[in-house]
Amino acid sequence: MNAQRSHLYGPVPSRRLGRSLGIDLVPFKTCTYDCVYCQLGRTTHKTMERQHYVPVDEIMAQLRCRLQSIERPDYITLAGSGEPTLNAGIGDLIGRIKESTDIPVAVLTNGSLLWMREVADSLMGADLVVPSLDAGDAELFERVNRPCEGISFGVMVEGISEFTTAFSGEVWLEVFLVEGVTSAPAEVSKIAVLVERIRPARTQLNTAWRPPAEADVRPVSGEDLERLSLLLPGTVDITAERTDSASTAGERSSVRDDEIVSLVERRPCTAEDIATGLGMHVAEVLKRLDVLRVGGAVTTTVRGDRTFYISG
Repeated sequence: MNAQRSHLYGPVPSRRLGRSLGIDLVPFKTCTYDCVYCQLGRTTHKTMERQHYVPVDEIMAQLRCRLQSIERPDYITLAGSGEPTLNAGIGDLIGRIKESTDIPVAVLTNGSLLWMREVADSLMGADLVVPSLDAGDAELFERVNRPCEGISFGVMVEGISEFTTAFSGEVWLEVFLVEGVTSAPAEVSKIAVLVERIRPARTQLNTAWRPPAEADVRPVSGEDLERLSLLLPGTVDITAERTDSASTAGERSSVRDDEIVSLVERRPCTAEDIATGLGMHVAEVLKRLDVLRVGGAVTTTVRGDRTFYISG
């Protein structure tokens, strides 16, 4: 594996973004929230302090190299293993990416810092911003998102709303529901009032399909998501995970083991996810994963009837 840590991962197969080449801007689990449903586990560094965590020049060098070796992705996505807006260089990075390629830039953020002028301004060059709203009131916000001290529910919502009004690109609002906590129609109706206030281009309804931080977090069923989506205003997408057998075409023979490990470090993946994202045959992925599992680089966890691979 390369001595220099890769800040890129994927491309990741995404129902909403197609093939998304991810860029990780902060150290693992550096976040403003400690969400109960997070697929990467508990937050180990909960903070509001913005720093230049990752050098922009280093990211750009890796990005130029990666784009030469893969099929063109649908998006370059700033996300990763923590809250990307905590990186004080995110605005500079967006500008540098836009100068070097016409691939659209998306930012996946929890939206917790959009009330800060410097954060909102730094994202104005992106094509798409996807913030999160997981609760309709302060009590459930604290229970589900477990925010850093200094982030209030009301200020967070107002920040997302003001950013959406000012942003010239598209804002898609992700609403992540937890069964038995925020899945009651009355709770979704509270969220719907805030969605009407924010007025995103789309609302994306999601739930805990992947292994969550807390073992008692359960996903909302597909049928219930369909019913609850009718309570939300505007265009609503249900971003349920893919369950098909993914890709067996477009095989890429040069995929390195560290690319596979880098991907599962950022999100739990099935073998089919990896095959689709990295352009490999699923049989080859399974062989490679078996070797990596024996060597301790990856391990497995089961969620429902699906096996996910995570970093060892």
